[in-house]
Amino acid sequence: MSEGQENLRTTEVDLGGLVSVLATHLYSTPLVALRELVQNAHDSHTRRRLEDPDGATALDPRIRVRADAARRTLAIEDTGAGLTEPEIHAYLATVGTGYTRLLREVTGNEELIGAFGLGFLSAFSVAEQVTVTTTSHREPALGHRYRSRGGEQYSVEPTAPRREPGTVVELLLKPEHAHLADEEALREVLLRYCVLLPVPVFVGTDERPVNDITVPWREPIPASRRHAADLAFATAFGRRFEPLTAFPFQPVDGSTDAIGLLWVQDGGTYGSSDNRDLAVYLRGMLLADDARDLLPSWAGFIGGVVESNRLTPTASREDLQRDEHYRALQQALTEAIVNGLYETARLHPAAWRRILARHGQDLLGAALCDDRLFTLLADDVPVPTSQGDLTAGALRAAGGGVVHVALGSGGGFEEMLYRAMRVPIARGDRYAVLPFLRRYAQLRDCRIVELGSETGNRELFRDPEHPLAAEELGWLSAALTDEGEQLVPARFEPPALPLVLVPDREAELKARIEDDQADARIPSAALRLARAFTARTDGTVKARLYLNTAAPAVQDLLRAYRDGHTGSATAAGLLRSLKVIMAAAGATGSTGGDLGAALAGVGTAVAALTAPPAEGLSDGLARLLDDGPHHDGSGRDPGEAT
Repeated sequence: MSEGQENLRTTEVDLGGLVSVLATHLYSTPLVALRELVQNAHDSHTRRRLEDPDGATALDPRIRVRADAARRTLAIEDTGAGLTEPEIHAYLATVGTGYTRLLREVTGNEELIGAFGLGFLSAFSVAEQVTVTTTSHREPALGHRYRSRGGEQYSVEPTAPRREPGTVVELLLKPEHAHLADEEALREVLLRYCVLLPVPVFVGTDERPVNDITVPWREPIPASRRHAADLAFATAFGRRFEPLTAFPFQPVDGSTDAIGLLWVQDGGTYGSSDNRDLAVYLRGMLLADDARDLLPSWAGFIGGVVESNRLTPTASREDLQRDEHYRALQQALTEAIVNGLYETARLHPAAWRRILARHGQDLLGAALCDDRLFTLLADDVPVPTSQGDLTAGALRAAGGGVVHVALGSGGGFEEMLYRAMRVPIARGDRYAVLPFLRRYAQLRDCRIVELGSETGNRELFRDPEHPLAAEELGWLSAALTDEGEQLVPARFEPPALPLVLVPDREAELKARIEDDQADARIPSAALRLARAFTARTDGTVKARLYLNTAAPAVQDLLRAYRDGHTGSATAAGLLRSLKVIMAAAGATGSTGGDLGAALAGVGTAVAALTAPPAEGLSDGLARLLDDGPHHDGSGRDPGEAT
């Protein structure tokens, strides 16, 4: 005897606690009990066909689920192999021992579903009492009834044999699970659980099984009708959205044995939300109802059904082991989605247009994740702009070969500038728009102007033809800007627009990430990167006021200031008021000053400008109110005196 052997003891098992954990906590939903019992009924039919091929051939295999709301009962009946009394003790009443697993190991049959010998326990998660009435095909003259409350203790007694071999499992439902005795709800649940089972499953007295649906990848369907059959299956199976198109999933490289159907779901644009909906079946029975992680993260618009014999379930049979078969299926699904989108664009242009319209923003992100998708989508996917959704090509054409994109959400004078330019401006604050357009500009070798960025602003706001004197710059800055704003003399189009207030996006970001609550809102890694990015700015300049020195109104204002005209301050106050009013209509958090004071300033300026000539401004300065062009485009009439 080796050292320590004399101290070995046998581990004790608290059967009551074990049954409670397995029956109540192993599964995520009480509906799993229904799945497990229907699965057992299916395996009973497969077992009978293997053990009694002659007798099984003459049978009409079927599974029937009955519910009685008044009695609070649910029953699952099959015409399968049935159980002998020793088999009841050995398999039905022994946790962790399943005849199905032993039979599969002996025969190698891949149709058998059960694996762990735990499925029957799920009945106790929803039932006060479980009664099993069964007759084995091996002993057709003998019947037995198993009865148990709670699963810890049970009784078996002989009964008259059933009219034919098979089993009825009847559940007396707990009050909190009485809703399971609803046949209409059972039809919906069983359709999803059993749609791929070869044995027909009936509910109540129905004459048509719930799984009486053509499974397109299992049927020899002519090519001309295949797409319609795919759509019909997707429509029957889809839970949340109607399918826009469907395409088969059938890998050809042998990396996975999985097969099935994928489809693009209808619905509005999701942005970056995740609506992936994939169901995985193992040997015809639903294994994972929400296997979204098998789909690529960018495919938030994809639904589908796949079945496989290689995937390994967890003990609860509600999830999958992340092994090499799982990873191979992940890769195969990504390839199938890309190929399916290409085929849809080529063969079904109407459906392709609907997909682009419904899922444009999701597809912008998808294009950035896969080079093949970017090639497919570059010129077709819509981009949100100031003039509605436009393709990147249309955006470039409207901009004269230049793609304009705004980094902020617009509003205020910034928004007025975009409208005045009369070209569509892409909404760079929307999901994936900016990186998509940057890549598009590289692909098509065109220029991109990012309005709101330092480089974009340099392209848009050029240096003035003649620099302003320091005294003029100081006066204008004092007259036009508020705290946190910096005056920048410039030239830009159109000349009728005298000034534009552009928020500093880096300063906005710095303020957000340095907020006291930023640590709670933003992941630490992202927060460190963002703070490193904004370290180059001190955040004191929150916006830049670009003054258009080419604007006639600004030229007249400067001329009046140089001449010492007393109305120059009134005119400057009017421009400042206009700046504040337009900024107030823009994004939240903009600087721009006090709106009430600005409105009062407009009244003051109007009063001054409408006063008698001796008290008001000169005719030349009054031209500040005129937005129309002057005769020579310079801001003055020919020969006009100052």
